[in-house]
Amino acid sequence: MSISVVSFSYKKGLPGESDLVFDVRFLNNPHYDPQLQSLSGRDAAVAEFITGDAEFTVFFNGLTKMLEPLLPRYADKGKSHLTIACGCTGGRHRSVFVAERLTQWLKDKGQPVQLLHRDLDET
Repeated sequence: MSISVVSFSYKKGLPGESDLVFDVRFLNNPHYDPQLQSLSGRDAAVAEFITGDAEFTVFFNGLTKMLEPLLPRYADKGKSHLTIACGCTGGRHRSVFVAERLTQWLKDKGQPVQLLHRDLDET
């Protein structure tokens, strides 16, 4: 089974191909920090800001704990492709960071995964 991880902006709507959608708007928003506003979730300063939110680790550990047993079940049921979408308000900071981190976790687990930041270049 191949996996796609997509980051997106809720302002532009849900990605239609999504199988699983995770709303990360509950995390502290780097957009409101003038030094981080022009950066993206791919930048180290934004990553530090987001991981500094005490809720990030709780969320990410719970997300991976949930996904780990689901992935082989989807594959066993014959699903050839799974799309996991992570969304935030603008699709630039939080969703991008979480999608990047999730993609790395999947790669570390040996999963074939591709990453798409749907709205990053539009923000």
